Amino acid sequence: MNTYNPARMQAKTNIAKNKAGQNRRTGTNPVNKTGAGPKRKQSAGSRQNTGAQGKRTDSNPRQVTVSIWIIAAILFLLAALIIWPHINDKSSPQTGAAVPSGSYCYGIDISRYQHDISWDSLMVLTDWKGRTIYSKTGAKDIRPISFVFIKATEGSSMKDKRFHKHWKNASQSGARRGAYHFFRSSKNPVHQAENFIKTVGQLSPGDLPPVLDIETMHSGCTAEMLNDRALVWLKAIESHYGRKPIVYSSASFISDILCDEIKNNYPVWVAHYNSTAPRCSNWNIWQFTDKAVVYGIDGYVDMNVCSRSFLKSL
Repeated sequence: MNTYNPARMQAKTNIAKNKAGQNRRTGTNPVNKTGAGPKRKQSAGSRQNTGAQGKRTDSNPRQVTVSIWIIAAILFLLAALIIWPHINDKSSPQTGAAVPSGSYCYGIDISRYQHDISWDSLMVLTDWKGRTIYSKTGAKDIRPISFVFIKATEGSSMKDKRFHKHWKNASQSGARRGAYHFFRSSKNPVHQAENFIKTVGQLSPGDLPPVLDIETMHSGCTAEMLNDRALVWLKAIESHYGRKPIVYSSASFISDILCDEIKNNYPVWVAHYNSTAPRCSNWNIWQFTDKAVVYGIDGYVDMNVCSRSFLKSL
């Protein structure tokens, strides 16, 4: 039988309060003794982030790098195909100066700047407008190269580094060859003649006469001094080879500077870049352009014409 005891009830109350205080200090949950709180529902954003991370981990960095290099290589090749024709056109022009009207023999003059020559293929191709061209398919007329002048020397000591190669190959081209000397009015004309003779050597049957290229006068030189020194060279060369040299110069230089002794006693090769004939009447060879296109030579080249009778007389 139970009887109400106030002292016992007070003791039970005190025991319950003490347990509640201990739980609050230790952080335990009297309801969930395992310590696991209520589970939170995962948000949709978290699930999407987790999925994206999973996809990134699955990709292969090496495959991505290889793909980038392949794309870069393709773009480079496309750019090269677009740009190269423009670069190539500058070094190998397809159209050049027009040829003068008339029945002429055609020739060129070259130096170390023309280094890639197909000697067995040289020819002058012209289109319907009379312009020199490189394409055989667009050619209206085809003419042979009948003669070629090659730079041998300059001044008293300079030698063209490609002269001997050009000289040898020209002999196998079918065109008649000749050598020229660039005159320096400040240098001893005897030494200049010796430089030419030593470099060129003896001429072969069919070779053209030597040429004296007179284009400049050094500071302090007069026309009289220039002509006197040029005549020394011309006479020394004529005496050595037994052939009268040709004198090359511009139309203005010929009429204003060169003396009558030179113009009247030596064949004249005039540089006159025009489609009409030079104003000096006594010319024998006419260099009409420095921008001709010749099949067999890369780049522009000087082109000349002369009469068939004059070339035959040399």
